[in-house]
Amino acid sequence: MKLKTFLTGATLLLSTISSQGQINSLDMKNENKVKEPVFPRTFSHIGITVPDLDKAVKFYTEVMGFYVIMPPTEVKEESETAIGQMCMDVFGKDWGTFRIAHLSTGDRIGIELFEFEASTDLKPQFEPFRTGLFHFSVQDPDVEGLVEKIVAAGGKQRMPIREYYPGEKPYRMCYVEDPFGTVFEIYSHSYELHYSEGAYK
Repeated sequence: MKLKTFLTGATLLLSTISSQGQINSLDMKNENKVKEPVFPRTFSHIGITVPDLDKAVKFYTEVMGFYVIMPPTEVKEESETAIGQMCMDVFGKDWGTFRIAHLSTGDRIGIELFEFEASTDLKPQFEPFRTGLFHFSVQDPDVEGLVEKIVAAGGKQRMPIREYYPGEKPYRMCYVEDPFGTVFEIYSHSYELHYSEGAYK
């Protein structure tokens, strides 16, 4: 009886040690995961819905200087191809067809333009207080010149061109709209220079 009690106790002790060892092992793995370095991901592309794809391609190539990777192409709602199935996963069903074009900026960021049948009647609303994206930004040292070209092409200047540090640093910015109502910003210098404390001191 004493031997049986001893063996039972020893078994429980070993089981406890084994379980604790597994827990410690999991804890160490979790610690190692937390300590793994996190690298900054690069930006790939942005998607913009427009009411007229051909006019949008013309604006973004001739005014913004972006270049065409893939010209306007029609995509149909079907599940027989990888692209068709992918678009059904994203947009759901009953969209029929849409047109798409792929452009690129000077630093290889993609501009993906979409034209859906419903796009003509659904104009964008500028709602910066609503959670989510409300603008993107491009960079051009000649902010004034680019704003003039945008307005001449049917776009809109939403504000005066402003300086971040008047009389101290040459950083300028301005919010504009493309001819279809999409709001974006123009920076004169790179993002990190605009916000780095030591630049131009």
